[in-house]
Amino acid sequence: MTKTEVIEVIKRIIEENLDDVSIDDIDPQKSMKDYGANSLDMIEVVSCSMRELNIKVPRAELAEIHNIDSLADKFMEYMGS
Repeated sequence: MTKTEVIEVIKRIIEENLDDVSIDDIDPQKSMKDYGANSLDMIEVVSCSMRELNIKVPRAELAEIHNIDSLADKFMEYMGS
């Protein structure tokens, strides 16, 4: 799976979990907070994304994530790509 595909998974899950957010409007350089996500929303998006991608990232490593693009990078590390 490519990084672009991972970003698309994350964007789709953001769209499913946040009101008034269209997948076409999501910029990977922005954080989920920029789209109105609270901490519970972010946990849900990350958890659903990891479940769909069949990976497990330690919570401590997620603390350093600042935008959607860096989240995709972290997921890629755990996918062995």
